[in-house]
Amino acid sequence: MDTDNAAAGRSGAADVNRAAEERTIVEPELDVLAEAPAAAREVFGDRFDAAVRYTELLATAGVQRGLIGPREVPRLWDRHVLNCAVLAELLPNGATLCDVGSGAGLPGIPVALARPDVQVTLLEPLLRRTTFLEEVVRELGLENVTVLRGRAEEMIGKLAVDVVTARAVAPLDRLAGWGMPLLRPHGQMLALKGDSAEQELADSRAGLAKLGAVESSVISVGEGTLETSTRVIQVKAGESPGGVKAATRRAKAARAGRNAGTPRTGGAGGGRGGRRRSR
Repeated sequence: MDTDNAAAGRSGAADVNRAAEERTIVEPELDVLAEAPAAAREVFGDRFDAAVRYTELLATAGVQRGLIGPREVPRLWDRHVLNCAVLAELLPNGATLCDVGSGAGLPGIPVALARPDVQVTLLEPLLRRTTFLEEVVRELGLENVTVLRGRAEEMIGKLAVDVVTARAVAPLDRLAGWGMPLLRPHGQMLALKGDSAEQELADSRAGLAKLGAVESSVISVGEGTLETSTRVIQVKAGESPGGVKAATRRAKAARAGRNAGTPRTGGAGGGRGGRRRSR
């Protein structure tokens, strides 16, 4: 074998070894990933294949990047993907939705897959998570999903939606303080909770009222579709979501937005040639 062929052989062998190493990282998670249950076809319809791919990404890249615990892989479908997707039952047609603290995209991405008519914003402050979310959205071709890096409290007056969702983000009282101000009048916040739902709601009712809530309850979704239905705290807002403080911040942000497009006419020297302010 001549030198070039020997080098090519070594290079080819190295490529094979690297590919084998990559498979050893990815494939074990897929080996324990359960097949999609029949309910998944019903929930996701013609986006079923995309839902399968998303679940595979959770089981591989999601685990490798620390977004999903390895022990969760065998129950990704029932406990995570479908558990979140059934929130779609509660959404009005053509709604806008913000998933606060989206993490690995739960519940936002399953909802977006189940309801392509809903415009979903995945709001997440951590770069490594938004990077994963952007990769998923790009690979799945989700045109109804936007990834936004930031915190909910930074978005008051900048983002207003019909529905706010959250899962495993914070206790209800704190979550409401972040999520309610992002709602449009008469919008709703949906918080996925487990056995603590009733107690959390009871402990938070007074605070919810101050945040502009007019109705709140614990409901179950996915009955007849899932073996174990999803428990959700549903909080409906009135005319002023987030209460007085949020209304003040929204008004201030609106004024700043209007001023950003208005030429300056005064200032030191009183000239008329002031530059437009930009944000």
